[in-house]
Amino acid sequence: MHLRQIESIRGYDKQKFKSEFLRTGVPVIIKDFIQEDSAALHTWDYDHFRQVAGDSMVSVHNEEDAHLDKVSSPPVKKMKFSTYLDLIEKEPTAMRLFLFNLLLEKPVMQKDLHVKRLADRLITWLPFLFFGGAGSSVRYHYDIDMSHVFLSQFRGVKRVWLFANDQSELLYRLPYNFHGIVDLRHPDYDKFPGLRYLQGWSCDLQHGDTLFIPSGYWHYIQYVTDGYSVSYRALPRTMKERWLGFRNIVITRRIDNTLRILFGKKYFDWKVRAAYQRADKAVRKIQRREAAVFGMGDLQRD
Repeated sequence: MHLRQIESIRGYDKQKFKSEFLRTGVPVIIKDFIQEDSAALHTWDYDHFRQVAGDSMVSVHNEEDAHLDKVSSPPVKKMKFSTYLDLIEKEPTAMRLFLFNLLLEKPVMQKDLHVKRLADRLITWLPFLFFGGAGSSVRYHYDIDMSHVFLSQFRGVKRVWLFANDQSELLYRLPYNFHGIVDLRHPDYDKFPGLRYLQGWSCDLQHGDTLFIPSGYWHYIQYVTDGYSVSYRALPRTMKERWLGFRNIVITRRIDNTLRILFGKKYFDWKVRAAYQRADKAVRKIQRREAAVFGMGDLQRD
């Protein structure tokens, strides 16, 4: 696995950002996506959340890798938001809270958060909050609606690995799914040799950083410390991206659900075999390309 560091930018307007990153599909850390006049940068700590929404009931999830045959892990319990905050603040835990629509539940908080409109079709009225305990992680996946994502870190440190969609076979993606079967935190290169050829990006998000995740990018997220982030989405830019998002949601997911119901474990076992076969095919293709390049080099030296 080869990971390069994601660069940081500041002071970009919409046109410059669109030209250098949105159109090219290159990830980047934006230092000023959250505007400096946002009260959220200074006041949104756990005590503030306890005061504003501590009695809200939330569904908490555990590690997703235990449910590789499912799109996402089912919630393991419901609890008060304040109780969950106490848990992640006290000790490391795998418990996570994601897609929390707090700003719709408590619309008064929307005035605390102002962002730069660096993309057309940026949905500013529907941000989602993601919380996790130290040591927890999010199964690597890409978002099926093919939106661009702006992930802003507000507390703690979050380690993010990104992979372009053309790396899907090397990530052992399951057919009709949008996740794979590898434990990326502890990669087994003998069991999954395709990982040796995997190319991606890496960063540690700090307070105030916003990571631009282009449409279709795989992301694997680890909570280095407890913390939370806010996610904004920009709808797909091209007709191809919009069609893929529609197909993923309306067609592919329904096919997968139907086959899972009809065939159960046999269907999952077939998907695992197919993931290995596709990865092996991708590795052979890379090896042939490398051999051809080396061969050309030998000819030039002769």
